[in-house]
Amino acid sequence: MISGQNYIGNQASSQGSQTLKAYNPTDGSEFPESFTAATSGEVDAAVEKAESVFSAYKSVSYEQRAQFLEAIADEIMDLGDALLERASGESGLPTGRFQGERGRTCNQLKMFAVILRDGSWLDVNIDTAIPDRAPVPKPDLRKMNVPIGPVAVFGASNFPLAFSTAGGDTASALAAGNPVIVKGHEAHLGTNDMVTQAVLRAAEKTGMPDGVFSMVNGGISVGQQLVKHPKIKAVGFTGSLLGGRAIYDLASQRPEPIPVYAEMGSTNPSFLMPDKLAADPEGLGNTFASSVALGVGQFCTSPGLLIGVKSDALDTFTSTLSQALADASPATMLNERIATSYYDHRGALIEQIGVETLGDASNPGENKGKPLTAKVDGQSFLNNPKLHEEVFGPFTMVVECEDANQMAEIANSIEGQLTGTMVASEEDINNHPEVAEALSRKVGRLLFNGVPTGVEVCHSMQHGGPYPASTDSRTTSVGTAAINRFVRPISYQNWPDSLLPDPLKNSNPLGIWRAINGERTKAPIE
Repeated sequence: MISGQNYIGNQASSQGSQTLKAYNPTDGSEFPESFTAATSGEVDAAVEKAESVFSAYKSVSYEQRAQFLEAIADEIMDLGDALLERASGESGLPTGRFQGERGRTCNQLKMFAVILRDGSWLDVNIDTAIPDRAPVPKPDLRKMNVPIGPVAVFGASNFPLAFSTAGGDTASALAAGNPVIVKGHEAHLGTNDMVTQAVLRAAEKTGMPDGVFSMVNGGISVGQQLVKHPKIKAVGFTGSLLGGRAIYDLASQRPEPIPVYAEMGSTNPSFLMPDKLAADPEGLGNTFASSVALGVGQFCTSPGLLIGVKSDALDTFTSTLSQALADASPATMLNERIATSYYDHRGALIEQIGVETLGDASNPGENKGKPLTAKVDGQSFLNNPKLHEEVFGPFTMVVECEDANQMAEIANSIEGQLTGTMVASEEDINNHPEVAEALSRKVGRLLFNGVPTGVEVCHSMQHGGPYPASTDSRTTSVGTAAINRFVRPISYQNWPDSLLPDPLKNSNPLGIWRAINGERTKAPIE
């Protein structure tokens, strides 16, 4: 049952007088519940409670922590269709979408449970002492990763499950041994409430300390207070460049600056190389149209830039793409603010000099996102940084280059991206290696054919890229490597074996892989 309250650990709290309401973006109807925004005192209480249990939680065995994550997944599944229906009602997206997103959310929780058990995330390195080394004895040094402290997580509007309350940021922070305070997203208040209670039930059932997870509702002021709180040690965020940069700047201005891991979107350029494009321009046009329109274009990996060399094949591709998008029905966007932003940003872009609109650019209203294609020549694109900006929604722009050299110039000119795609044959890559090389410097994930929508949750995924795609290109918000954002290394020098953490003891009681004097092994130290 949705409570509409904040949660300071296990304790429901509604001390404030300000309330929030949830809306269905499809028809603008209001959900019946009122959600109480957290007061300053409640935000402080949540962080203080997290700090008070940090030592206890990081001392919980890795096996117990794994069981906690698995229990969260079970509790989410136990919410059944009610969760799917609420998420659909608050987002305008179909329930079928949330069946997949729920599975992804639960699977990533279970994936973190697996690496907790195998110990790989600890990155244990041991260099044993050489006391008789001349001229200076070598000390015994043992290094491992440890949690950093309470983490603030901001829910995302476009993924109410997988990038929100119990999504990748929360799962990886909890796996690392850090208490988490979630700032619930105002666009899916009921979904957040339901998942919050599922997490807390899992914590109670597995004996986790009260305070390992909290959730606060509210607007910008609540988020700012969380980021500035001196006991918050890191922030996870998925959203706009404007929001992510504001959080990053705020965290940098603290007396103790903290890391902000913000994933802030991307135009996801796709380079349509000549041989590949000539082989099937119509098929590729339809494939990319489907990717652009998927989820009303509300994916951070939606292909917003399609770059090719002027040719009959590019003309056919562009005609097919633009017609397919024109034929696609407008669909409800996540909320009124996002729909308004889509038309505002799209309108500003298509009014730029040299941009040709290919289709009907009207706004049907009612929060409906209407797909649209635009076209511009390569030199106009290079001359106008405005054309490089992301438009969040079902929009894409074809950039018509004079030759492959101009494609490479464009690849060098774009800002950091989450993904970049080479739509190419092997011969295309061999003939124009400079394009792929330039693109590889700008992206976190480099695709060979296919489309960028679809982010596999696995060990090898890199979902992050050079700024402004994310604030730290060395990290990912998807996959097991996401845990690395919320740990720090510590070395123990010349400590007695009995006082060392289990991963560093001679006997290797956890039976994990460790690097001993540079050699990976599970063997104990004799």
